[in-house]
Amino acid sequence: MTDYEQRLIALESRLTHHERMAEEMSDVIAGQQRTIDLLTTQLRRLGERMRDLSAGWSPSPQDDRPPPHY
Repeated sequence: MTDYEQRLIALESRLTHHERMAEEMSDVIAGQQRTIDLLTTQLRRLGERMRDLSAGWSPSPQDDRPPPHY
């Protein structure tokens, strides 16, 4: 086998490895995006629930006083 053939085989092997890594990274990124989308939806829902709860809540005068350990 000539030097050029060995170099070509090595380059093809490296290319195959890089293509596999790119596919794996793409899968990881897609999974992370699904997680981000889910967390964003959950955060939005929690914000809405907090807004709904705080709309029906009125602070009492006791809430303005410092705790007894002061």
